[in-house]
Amino acid sequence: MDWRRFAIIALVIVIMFGTVVVVGISQNSPLVIITSMLATTIAVATPLTLGALSGIYCERSGVVNIGIEGMMLGAAFFGWLASIYMNTVFHQVPMLSLLTGVFVAVLTGGLFALLHAVLSITFKVDQIIGGTVINILATGITGFLNRQMFFGSGSVFGGTVPHSPGVLPSIHIPLLADIPVFGRIFQQQPITLSALALVVITHFVLFHTRWGLRTRAVGEHPRAADTVGINVIRMRYLNVIIGGFMAGLGGAYFTLESISSFEPMMTNGRGFIALAAMIFGNWTPFGAWAAALVFGAAQALQINLQFFRELIPPSLAILQNSYVVGLAPYILTMLILTGLIGKTIAPAADGKPYEK
Repeated sequence: MDWRRFAIIALVIVIMFGTVVVVGISQNSPLVIITSMLATTIAVATPLTLGALSGIYCERSGVVNIGIEGMMLGAAFFGWLASIYMNTVFHQVPMLSLLTGVFVAVLTGGLFALLHAVLSITFKVDQIIGGTVINILATGITGFLNRQMFFGSGSVFGGTVPHSPGVLPSIHIPLLADIPVFGRIFQQQPITLSALALVVITHFVLFHTRWGLRTRAVGEHPRAADTVGINVIRMRYLNVIIGGFMAGLGGAYFTLESISSFEPMMTNGRGFIALAAMIFGNWTPFGAWAAALVFGAAQALQINLQFFRELIPPSLAILQNSYVVGLAPYILTMLILTGLIGKTIAPAADGKPYEK
């Protein structure tokens, strides 16, 4: 990712952090406010980071995947459903219920990705349409099952939602979490920490292993890769499914780490924002993570301004409206997709079915 993108990322983050500091400075020190903003940014950027990594695995192997939104939504529901069901059986061990929910969420993402791979790779359906099918399918299934299982006198659970095991607890990183003021940054939940680790792992896998070289080869020039013995179809299948696992873990964030309940369409466009982060990052893990932090900072801006709602001066009254501030991530997405951040270069064979 070139220096101009990093400069834009730095500028946007500084503006957002500065806005919160200016509003809350009268009752809090700047360090406390910045620490709160940074900790929130890292946390809320988690599903965007994982969604962007999902897109990178898919598109680096030559398969466009706009179904990340649906994969995350389906994973959020089925992971939460598994956790509350396991909690009725093992209610004395809530952590087991939560870990089971995470596993089911990841598996759900992989199954949706397998469907997308079958449509896009085997049957050569237009990949944009295939991704749209995933999104519509996930919306319909989760909405229908949510109503049928939890609402109404004839529902499976008699119109009540069983007791949830809660959310995954924060992990205190030794020594770092004990640092005064800044220690809060290093007190994050497991999926958030996993997302950070997966950024590093994905970069290493893509650019420093034989697997990554083959993945990039089938995404850039599949025919040349085929002539040297690389199984293009198999590589694409595996990378799309791995991308589904990433999206599934991102979906688990919504119902097992952020809040312990499910709401229809609760992903709220995060899958599409994750794709924008991937494009902004030029299909690289660290670039996508940096872009995800920009969108995370926009959401953290909305969250943190609520703490200082009464301190906002009349001249900035527009900041008191959470809906106005909440538009920031979506405005940034539109600006990025219009090409204002400069030229991006997608893998050459991205979106092109391969004919052997």
